[in-house]
Amino acid sequence: MNLPENYGIALLMTLFAGLATAIGGGIAFIVKKNNLKALSIGLGFSAGVMIFLSFNEIIPEAAQMLSVNFPNDYNWIVYVGFIIGIITAILIDYFLPDHIDTEELLNPDAPSLHRHRLKRAGIFTAIAICVHNFPEGMATFLTTTQNITLGLSVALAIAIHNIPEGIAVALPMYQVTGKKRYAMLYASLSGITEPIGALVGMFIFGIFLPQALVGALMAAVAGIMIYISFDTLLPLAKEYGSWHLSMIGIVSGILFIWVSLILIG
Repeated sequence: MNLPENYGIALLMTLFAGLATAIGGGIAFIVKKNNLKALSIGLGFSAGVMIFLSFNEIIPEAAQMLSVNFPNDYNWIVYVGFIIGIITAILIDYFLPDHIDTEELLNPDAPSLHRHRLKRAGIFTAIAICVHNFPEGMATFLTTTQNITLGLSVALAIAIHNIPEGIAVALPMYQVTGKKRYAMLYASLSGITEPIGALVGMFIFGIFLPQALVGALMAAVAGIMIYISFDTLLPLAKEYGSWHLSMIGIVSGILFIWVSLILIG
């Protein structure tokens, strides 16, 4: 098995991004409803970073990698790879939707909610997040193996949006059990599939995927990130706060990652 370059750093970045759900689990114990508006900016920020990176960094880099071996067809391969990434994310959503009822999470003491409903919400949210985090782990890993700076940016964006996912898991579990350690455990485990996804990505990279087609997989990564941004991050950003707060986050994320890449480059 030929391990990709920077695989150790790539695994560490993916682990960092995945365990950000534990940070959300800790926030769930102290956060007030009004404070969740700050998450609206954070989610918008994450979406802005991921959208900018996908169209301005990942897709051009995928095209450059493929142009070496496919000088006449590389643009079509990137196009198809991008679509495959979107379809993959759609299929995951279809079979296991991850929509979170914000009102239930923010009002766990509402009379209409029972303990078994809260427990079920926490467990199923954890399972859904595990499945959704798997391709994110592959995305972070594969991006980092090709470009450490780009991989760090992707890991940061994913870590930011994993924080409210940790809240979504920990809050109902804490209300049901009354024990912080159980809530933190579920929140942490929901993010563990990201490094697992990285290991699978390393296995595919090293054994099955020809080096010539890594660019196609990078294009698929961009498709997954774009779908996550528009289908999950932006709707949740609006749900936690307002569209104006979301827009502040989006623009801030784009400007932040843009100037970061200029300074690092």
